[in-house]
Amino acid sequence: MNAASRATLLVSCRDRTGLIAALSEFVFRNGGNIIDADQHAEHETGLFFMRLVWDVDGFLLDRGQTSRELAELARPFDLSYELTYSDHRPRVAVFASKAPHCLYDLLLSHQLGELHGDLCMVVSNHLDVAPVAGHFGVPFHHVPVDPKNKAAAEATQQKLLVAAGIDLIVLARYMQILSPDFVSAWPARVINIHHSFLPAFVGARPYHQAKIRGVKVIGATAHYVTSELDQGPIIDQDVCRVSHRDEVDDLSQKGRELERQVLTRAVRAHLDRRVLVSGNRTIVFG
Repeated sequence: MNAASRATLLVSCRDRTGLIAALSEFVFRNGGNIIDADQHAEHETGLFFMRLVWDVDGFLLDRGQTSRELAELARPFDLSYELTYSDHRPRVAVFASKAPHCLYDLLLSHQLGELHGDLCMVVSNHLDVAPVAGHFGVPFHHVPVDPKNKAAAEATQQKLLVAAGIDLIVLARYMQILSPDFVSAWPARVINIHHSFLPAFVGARPYHQAKIRGVKVIGATAHYVTSELDQGPIIDQDVCRVSHRDEVDDLSQKGRELERQVLTRAVRAHLDRRVLVSGNRTIVFG
């Protein structure tokens, strides 16, 4: 089947009888072929989540009609939903500082066609990663950040993002804290990566702190950015075991490997429309 002819519906609401049947019948009645369906109901919260994908080749409704009929169907169920089509490729901007490992992984995945989106630009407060962007033929924008006037840099960044029609921002080891005003303009559309020692080892040199404390597991966390620093809804995490034999450089290397893998997986899940945000957590469909 042509992947460019699929519709993806993400649904959240209070759990109630007949909802799955109503959504499936809507697709069937209008000539759609369901390709993937995944749902999750929570006893403790009473909430229901669903991801429904169908082939729209031969679907009887055009996109405007589909939106109107879904709105009618959603009303009695008090349904929150988002409908996207696979021929719309989200436009992605990557923010990075000096460390290139996460940026390399994203750019390579994009070059290999593994991201269902278009990586349109790299934005950095330093020039160190400019050659990386250049190697992959991606436009690079140097936006220095003056600690005394971060608002000016963010205003420049916002202009670049709007002009390019960006849908998603990925912070690939971008070592600047975004302002609440900036974050509020991109709800659930900024993804960050960091080591998983927080809140235990705050500040610089976390792997030195980990070595001193003799940790046995290190990890990485990718999450949506909110105004509360490093506390946004988690999309993906991973860990690996370490031992007393690992020096700081070994810990750092293993940490970098986890960071790039976890960040790319999180970005891929977002672009595949597999992530639903519920409060300060996520439902990630497999």
